[in-house]
Amino acid sequence: MDQHYSFHSSDEDLYNGIDLNLISKFAGSCIKHYKPLLDLRHQNAMNYTIITPPNSGWADKVFPHIPQNERIEKFWDTMFEICRVKQQDPTSAWRGHINQLQSRCEYLNQKQYNTLKMTGPGTDLKVGLIEGHTWKSGGLKTQNGINFVANFPTEEIMNTPHKDKTEGVVVATKPVGVIEDLKLTFSEGKVVEATASKGEEYLHKIFETDEGATLLGEVALVPHSSPISQSGLLFYNIMLDENVACHLALGQCIRFCIKNGEKMSDDDLLAVGGNISDIHQDFMIGSNKMNVDGILEDGTAEPIMRNGEWAFKV
Repeated sequence: MDQHYSFHSSDEDLYNGIDLNLISKFAGSCIKHYKPLLDLRHQNAMNYTIITPPNSGWADKVFPHIPQNERIEKFWDTMFEICRVKQQDPTSAWRGHINQLQSRCEYLNQKQYNTLKMTGPGTDLKVGLIEGHTWKSGGLKTQNGINFVANFPTEEIMNTPHKDKTEGVVVATKPVGVIEDLKLTFSEGKVVEATASKGEEYLHKIFETDEGATLLGEVALVPHSSPISQSGLLFYNIMLDENVACHLALGQCIRFCIKNGEKMSDDDLLAVGGNISDIHQDFMIGSNKMNVDGILEDGTAEPIMRNGEWAFKV
């Protein structure tokens, strides 16, 4: 299959004044028709790249304090900065960056931590990992051996949590679409309490999607010093904002972070601890006050991140 490019340009304000039930139906319809493509991505059966080009409405929201006729140009300039295009040799910069992410994955894969403990303001969470898990970065490889970068830009390394082994409370540090001040409480992997200062009704609509919508499908680590974070901007776009901070995702797990997960049936995936859902909803939980520890099988805790930065060298 040829390289697949996906362009997604946001303008969240287009939803202002629209009934949340209608937004929920629209999202459900998109999920239904997009699922065959998402299934191929989850199985690493194709190489693809997702890109988020600016538009004028989105630029107005991100840069409201500069003259309107300068906003779109400013947005493009910012995109070139955070995508390393403005560096002297962008290609070498990207290769070095992807290699650095891969080295972090290799370090953590050797550790094979049983659990991640994530703490920060309002957050005290334990996320169990699947036995034999594999940390992955934005630099991926298809089943037939083609290297590709899935998201542009990308700053994360990611893993699949065990669907039944998340415990504690987590607070989102950035808005999630129409949802603001998100707070979730987990028990035995499942969301048992959920609140938000805005968009709470829509949040509960998400949970109604299917059984897997209240369980985690992703945990991802991102340093606070990432170029996107250092821009100091809120982009109101998951593709960009998830690369600002450590994040979690409700719903469908990342199959390729489970040994042989791409080839497993849904029943086999569930049996090893993977989650199945029609949704995959990321939300950001990291900050410069986030600490992450890896807990070994014997209970020993080792630092992975301190104050939002890596606590180990590669």
